[in-house]
Amino acid sequence: MACNSCTTGKDGQPKGCKNNGTCGTDSCNKLTVFDWLANMSLPNGQDPFIGVEVRFKNGRKHYYKNTENLTLSIGDIVATQAKSGHDIGMVTLTGELVKVQMKRKKVKLTDTENVLKIYRKASQKDIDIWSASRDREEPMKVKARQFAINLNLKMKISDIEFQGDGSKATFYYTAEERVDFRELIKVFAREFRTRIEMKQVGFRQEAARLGGIGSCGRELCCSTWLTDFRSVSTSAARYQQLSLNPLKLAGQCGKLKCCLNYELDAYLDALKAFPKNDIKLYTQKGTAVCQKTDIFKGLIWYAYEGEWMNWHVITTDQANEIIEKNKKKEKVASLEEYAAEHIEDTKTEFENVVGQDSLTRFDSPKSNKKRKNNKNKRSNKNRNSNNNTKNKSQNRNRNQKPKSKSNANTKKD
Repeated sequence: MACNSCTTGKDGQPKGCKNNGTCGTDSCNKLTVFDWLANMSLPNGQDPFIGVEVRFKNGRKHYYKNTENLTLSIGDIVATQAKSGHDIGMVTLTGELVKVQMKRKKVKLTDTENVLKIYRKASQKDIDIWSASRDREEPMKVKARQFAINLNLKMKISDIEFQGDGSKATFYYTAEERVDFRELIKVFAREFRTRIEMKQVGFRQEAARLGGIGSCGRELCCSTWLTDFRSVSTSAARYQQLSLNPLKLAGQCGKLKCCLNYELDAYLDALKAFPKNDIKLYTQKGTAVCQKTDIFKGLIWYAYEGEWMNWHVITTDQANEIIEKNKKKEKVASLEEYAAEHIEDTKTEFENVVGQDSLTRFDSPKSNKKRKNNKNKRSNKNRNSNNNTKNKSQNRNRNQKPKSKSNANTKKD
């Protein structure tokens, strides 16, 4: 799927992206990085950085050396070095920003094992082989899953990725336990006639590779921009006062949603002003226990022991003030003195909005007039039918003869 800004050549293959790969479609960038250094010129005497970022299937990215000094731009399809043969990918980032990204991911150009080089720009023959290999992946995935089921292996093959030259296929799978797939590799090699590599990924990585739509209605964060997967615990939901419902808190990967960590720091900073829930307030009227907190409004609800149905609301400052007095062995009179100013009117005025706007406001006047005439005809027809049925029933009652009564008298013996 391509966007309207992607330029294609006569052969129908992508030649570049007018949006510098920021449109987010599959033919452009996944996990895109905005090149904010693209329009800046280098100081005099400084050579351009030879590192290039290349993206492969489903957001997999690697860094390569441009030792041939090729003129590359975002969206170019290049042939890159592999451990055996070559691979085909798309350039997603060039220039000085690649140095920043490599430093962030702790990748060095001197690392010859992880940083390989770019051979050339992909020719039409390279693209044809690459496209033919990509077309084989879906049918192979169906067969591979069936083979795993026949061998009773507790694993799920989530994706298959061919190398650009079609010489190797990488099978990505998820499993909760260790899997002995030696026999499975023999079956794959005999059936698919290619070199096989098995790679286990986590459930979050699987969701990132496959993509999808989250409960918020947007694309999954892990498949669009999120690159590091921080651990998420149920305490993040507790701090944000969310319902501990696993169906609502779990994402498509079956784990807790990554977005639970996004606002956690803000909640933790706000909770610093709140007293702990297990601290009791001692007053002359009785001991009060915390029942509920409102982080956004900064309010706390307390109830006296034995009077659990009556809650009194106070602010965090008032609660901290009472706690400080309790530490000095002083007691306030009651919570009602503090809670009186926070009593709100719970009456709500409802407004009837039904009928304020017509559903046919966009229709033409002719259609409205025609609809009104049809409605009048329908009402007249119903009125006439009701009158006819009423007249028929009256005539039927008028013509009906009265029933004869029996005057036979029974005599008693």
